[in-house]
Amino acid sequence: MRIFNKEFIGEIIRFSVVGVLITVIHYVVYWILLYFINVNIAWTAGYVVGFIVNYYLTAYFIFREKTNVENGAGFSGAHIFNYLLQMGLLNFFIWVGLSPEMAPVGVYAISTPVNFLMVRYVFKRFK
Repeated sequence: MRIFNKEFIGEIIRFSVVGVLITVIHYVVYWILLYFINVNIAWTAGYVVGFIVNYYLTAYFIFREKTNVENGAGFSGAHIFNYLLQMGLLNFFIWVGLSPEMAPVGVYAISTPVNFLMVRYVFKRFK
């Protein structure tokens, strides 16, 4: 069995398209709110908005599956882990001296590949 088959490559490409869109949505909400509220609350608000859009795009566009309780619960579980990872990384990068505006670059670079693998597992397991 080849790991990098046509289906997997297609998922990576679709994930990248959705990932860019969700990252932009998340970052724009975060960036706007950053000037009015605490950095962690701004990050969380952006994450929640992105999460909602992300679930439907992930199901229908990336993995071409219908939404259901099983993949919704798995997606939520994967994203709880992803959210905690991102919050930890965001605060770490700010702590080491990156500005709150630039810290998300490092956060996304680390958390995005981890998130893809977890979400792919959810949608492939709960078909």
